[in-house]
Amino acid sequence: MGLLVDGRWSERWHDTASTDGRFVRSESAFRQWVSGTREPGRGGSLGFIAEPGQYHLYVSPACPWAHRVLIMRALKGLETSISLSVVHWLMLDHGWTFETGPGVVPDPIIGARYLYNIYAHADPGFTGRVTVPVLWDRRQDTIVSNESSEIIRMLNSSFDGVGAARGDYYPFELRGEIDEVNSDVYEALNNGVHRAGFATTRASYEEAVLPLFDTLDWLEDRLAGQRYLVGERLTEADIRLFTTLVRFDSIYHGHFKCSMRRLVYFPSLWAYTRDLLQTPGFGSTFISNTRSAITTRATAPSIRPALYRWDPSSTLRFHITALPSPLTRNSAA
Repeated sequence: MGLLVDGRWSERWHDTASTDGRFVRSESAFRQWVSGTREPGRGGSLGFIAEPGQYHLYVSPACPWAHRVLIMRALKGLETSISLSVVHWLMLDHGWTFETGPGVVPDPIIGARYLYNIYAHADPGFTGRVTVPVLWDRRQDTIVSNESSEIIRMLNSSFDGVGAARGDYYPFELRGEIDEVNSDVYEALNNGVHRAGFATTRASYEEAVLPLFDTLDWLEDRLAGQRYLVGERLTEADIRLFTTLVRFDSIYHGHFKCSMRRLVYFPSLWAYTRDLLQTPGFGSTFISNTRSAITTRATAPSIRPALYRWDPSSTLRFHITALPSPLTRNSAA
């Protein structure tokens, strides 16, 4: 996994030596905003306006950050309004590519071979990581955003006046609680699995993995008495949590050394994940073989290669032994 430096591709992993072994995620570089009106958007002076057919998404179904955008796109009925390119699941020397493979949908904008071509087209001097999802404006020929948490909010409301399906997954009266839950879940769990998996020292690994399981315990207790994370309705907080949980046993438990307990031994979280998987927009946007794996408690052969083969820097490589299962809640591992 490399990055662009002044618009040129460089194969370079995250510099964990300078962070005491910690994986530190880079901030998203493109943070413009699509507005539902013809007034200037909150992203700045470019004024991206919601119009059917104007925007294009670049995603990887293997990526949890991109998956949350696919779910929101489906929930809001925007499949025909916002077109889609899907990168190859295997990310190696050139990062995400459009090499021919199952499920790959080529780039219709510039015929890019690599996703970094899209970034360089938007900004020829760009320096930074090349990630999915990417929201592209066909009319202005540039990237609007590569920040998934903001893209899902644009899809949630900005297209309501131009054909989006009904439904508000960030309702005003619940925003304070949603933001609070999102913050806790992001730091310890959404990003926590990567902080554990990409840690290069024992101390940084434990610093990530112990709060991760504390958070799973907290979520287990929270969901023991309610169907959804916030209130009595589906919200973006559920979408953001789901895309990590649905990959937990297949990927994060083993490959990322989050192996103190499997998700199946959290009864409420397991039931919650399976419930969401059967909710329209959730299971349909997930890899089909993985869906059957979730419902049968088996491992998921189709999604494992997407992370097991590309990752050049995991706790496996640095010989960090996973913490054993503690004798709490349920000692099964």
